[in-house]
Amino acid sequence: MRVLLTGAAGFIGGAIADQLRAAGDEVVAVDCMLPAAHGSAAVPEGVHDLDVRQAADAEEWAALLDGIDVVCHQAAMVGAGVTPADLPAYAGHNDLGNAALLAGMYAAGVSRFVFASSMVVYGEGRYACPTHGVRVPQPRAVAALDAGDFDNHCDECGAVLAWESVAEETELAPRSSYAASKVAQEHYTLAWARQAGGAAIGLRYHNVYGPLMPKDTPYSGVAAIFRSSLERGEAPQVFEDGAQMRDFVHVDDVARANVLALRAVAEAPAESYAAYNVASGHPIAIREVAEMVGEGAGRPIPPEVTGQYRLGDVRHIVASPERARTELGFTAEVTPDVGLPAFATAPLRS
Repeated sequence: MRVLLTGAAGFIGGAIADQLRAAGDEVVAVDCMLPAAHGSAAVPEGVHDLDVRQAADAEEWAALLDGIDVVCHQAAMVGAGVTPADLPAYAGHNDLGNAALLAGMYAAGVSRFVFASSMVVYGEGRYACPTHGVRVPQPRAVAALDAGDFDNHCDECGAVLAWESVAEETELAPRSSYAASKVAQEHYTLAWARQAGGAAIGLRYHNVYGPLMPKDTPYSGVAAIFRSSLERGEAPQVFEDGAQMRDFVHVDDVARANVLALRAVAEAPAESYAAYNVASGHPIAIREVAEMVGEGAGRPIPPEVTGQYRLGDVRHIVASPERARTELGFTAEVTPDVGLPAFATAPLRS
């Protein structure tokens, strides 16, 4: 299989490229080397330095897409978005980039597509009240957050809502600039599949970590940020009360999910689109993440629970991995209790 891979020089893209090549697939690697992700690093050998936003009208893109069986799109601007001033950057790199790539594929006659979506498309996820059943919470009020009340509450009785796992059919409800851009990518892809007679799979990643994760950049995940604090001899700073539930999935598992999706989409019927959660299936509190990284580093410094918050964050978001298991054959192999301590001493990208 001949795969065009965007974001190929990045953390996740590099792991996908390694697994594809190990399986005997040909990888056409593309990356624009965005400074926020790569700093001043040189373009790696064998990687085409091209901006995906130009994919619809650049001759270099047309040449690269010629003879491609399937495109694996990992290039994106990530993060929650600090201020509304970040909106154009997310819309440009993520929305326009995705749309331009799909248009370029259409012109080149490439009709199979796998791309990186995110668990952030679900917003607050899924909650239930012990008395009133499933509830859909509104965004948490600033006054409540300032008072240290970080939970979602039942709109009927005020009880604290319990989180439940989120399946793929859950309504999409973005709460940040990044989340809005990922929802837009999914919608553009769905429209393309219908109009172009293509087949596409969106993979909704949860918190990805592992070797060669970026260090001390806007693309560093929270596990890497905790690790950097510990290496400085400082307590990891944990927002809210540290009880936020998340799913941490190892980069090797994410890469394997992409390879499985590429095989599946190659055989999928025309005009089809499917989304899958890519998660470990082992939820963990953010405070526990800091503790596990500290234990693995031999620096068991208790995390500092700051009570700080970000308006773009959600309380809990935990996915159901069932559809990916039954339809793609994907089950994560690295559980957080093994992967997070090991991550504490794994090599990182500087």
